Amino acid sequence: MRKGKGNSVCLSERHSQELKRLLSSGLQPVRTVLRALALQQLARGDAIRKVASNVGLTPRTVWLVSQRYQQGGLERALYERPRPGKAALLDAGQRQRIIALACSQPPEGRARWTVRLLAEESVKRKLVPGIGRETIRVLLESHDLKPWREKNVVRGEAG
Repeated sequence: MRKGKGNSVCLSERHSQELKRLLSSGLQPVRTVLRALALQQLARGDAIRKVASNVGLTPRTVWLVSQRYQQGGLERALYERPRPGKAALLDAGQRQRIIALACSQPPEGRARWTVRLLAEESVKRKLVPGIGRETIRVLLESHDLKPWREKNVVRGEAG
């Protein structure tokens, strides 16, 4: 990070208009708005420390925004790249087999499936090499299934 005068940014006319439009439009993520304000002030020639105190960011963050603008343009300066995240524990086939198991009849002697029982049975039937209760719970919740609430009871016909 350079000390002293600051890192002035030379915005093109088009980028300047885009920043004005972004700041005058409706709802935007706070990070995007703060970065846009920082870019505008840097383009006016304000020092990094002054911009940081005006906008409420750290000097390092303001410097990084200016660097990202110079290296990758307006999109790169305002928006974050998507983050990879953690790989899914279950593939589509495994998820479908566990859902099918949850929708089937519970084991002999059980009135309903529990999350723990589904996890144990999934491993026993070799649907997955290993799985935790929380993974099963999240999977079922995403499909709006609550087998622990359903009691599979055969009822006689009324009449």
